[in-house]
Amino acid sequence: MDRSYPPPRPSNRWLAALVTLGLVLPLTACSVNPATGRSQLMLISEAQEIQMGREADPQIVAQFGLYPDQKIQDYVSALGHDLAAESERPDLEWHFKVLDDPLVNAFALPGGYVYITRGIMSHLESESELAGVLGHEIGHVVARHSANQLSKQQLATAGLIVGAVLLDPEDRYLAGLAGVGMQLAFLKFSRDDERQADDLGLRYLDRAGFDPRPMPEVFNTLGRVAAASGGSGMPNWLATHPAPENRVGRLEAQIADLEGPFDGRPVGREPYLREINGLTFGDDPRQGFFKGNVFYHPDLALQIEFPEGWKTQNTRSAVMALSPDEDAMMVFTLADQESLEAAENAFFEADTVVRGERFAPAIRGFSSIGRSFEASGQMKVKGKVAFIEGKNRIFQLLTYGTDARWSRYDDRVVQAIGSFEELTDRRFLGVQSAKLRIVKIDRAMPLEEFQRRYPSSVDLTTLAIINEVEEGATLPAGTLVKRVVGGEIP
Repeated sequence: MDRSYPPPRPSNRWLAALVTLGLVLPLTACSVNPATGRSQLMLISEAQEIQMGREADPQIVAQFGLYPDQKIQDYVSALGHDLAAESERPDLEWHFKVLDDPLVNAFALPGGYVYITRGIMSHLESESELAGVLGHEIGHVVARHSANQLSKQQLATAGLIVGAVLLDPEDRYLAGLAGVGMQLAFLKFSRDDERQADDLGLRYLDRAGFDPRPMPEVFNTLGRVAAASGGSGMPNWLATHPAPENRVGRLEAQIADLEGPFDGRPVGREPYLREINGLTFGDDPRQGFFKGNVFYHPDLALQIEFPEGWKTQNTRSAVMALSPDEDAMMVFTLADQESLEAAENAFFEADTVVRGERFAPAIRGFSSIGRSFEASGQMKVKGKVAFIEGKNRIFQLLTYGTDARWSRYDDRVVQAIGSFEELTDRRFLGVQSAKLRIVKIDRAMPLEEFQRRYPSSVDLTTLAIINEVEEGATLPAGTLVKRVVGGEIP
């Protein structure tokens, strides 16, 4: 390093920023945890916390979709508000929403936004268990765990903090968090945060008058889901909420210390099961499914064939395919624009994307336009994008790969684009989603006999897990039992 010149002196503005950082943080970086009364690191005000949740909520809803049953939405919202009223932040504008997602998951955004998936609801057995899940997420919000984690991240990134100090006060921290959207939903909390959320969930459950004893069973069920899938299908609630091995035992010990007895308190098993009768179970084929490398979408009445051997995935907002060497990708989405030309112009608005030659997608029965492109960023990529007009919608099919290897994929992606066509096969058009059905058995019977008498479209292991019994269990007479019907792919 050349030492012949002194290092540049910081400008007065940077000096002021550094002084402000040094003087202000010790005075403002701590606040009182509303749930414990203890000090905790906090660089984000409550107003900013609420604003973050409010701005991220539409992204969550767009990504997952709301479960289209207002009765279920109202049921969960009413229970959530009852629990939140027992919390240390009852005056927050709380929001409770059921997401149309098959994953076993629940999470919260800062500022009072709590989400639970139909996937986890299908695995719960009572209002008490549902209250335990909601109460846990309410606990994260009340204790301001997300804001605390974000504050720690800001402290760990000095440049971000110094830059933030230079902003206007109302934008100071929000600007540093711009675009986090989904990241807010999947912050990983510490084990201390998890233990505290468990404690708070139990506290609110108890205050609301529920029998708390079923709450530990939720974690047993989640563990069984993970074990049954060999870990590959681990519930997201375990992935984003790391669970110590003694979590169930710790909860059971805390419940034993609560003032009982609990025998007169409601568990709400029958009311809960009657509420979820008819709940969609698992992946909904109406929203699209794969058979081999062909994607079918019954609701949109279309199909498309992706290249053989590519890894495919269907999400609510996009269908994706990744090449075996992970150097090329295809993404099929709906465009926001109302015409082919507008969609194309919107795609090429970015300065880093350069228009190439036009090509004519060989798509039967649909108007379409296509164009090659190059894009520069961290690496140079080449690709083709096609826009297809059908049934008052504009579809975008984007294909791209690394510059050096694009030529090996060009013909295959053109062929895939040309495979787009209307779905006319009645077998696929008529496929229905699987539903939970609640059966009251008239006599005691083993679960295996129940499966024979009331066949389900899931295996015995799954049936046992969603009913929170062992596979060899005998079900008492008069019991309400879940079964799953429908959802078969022809």
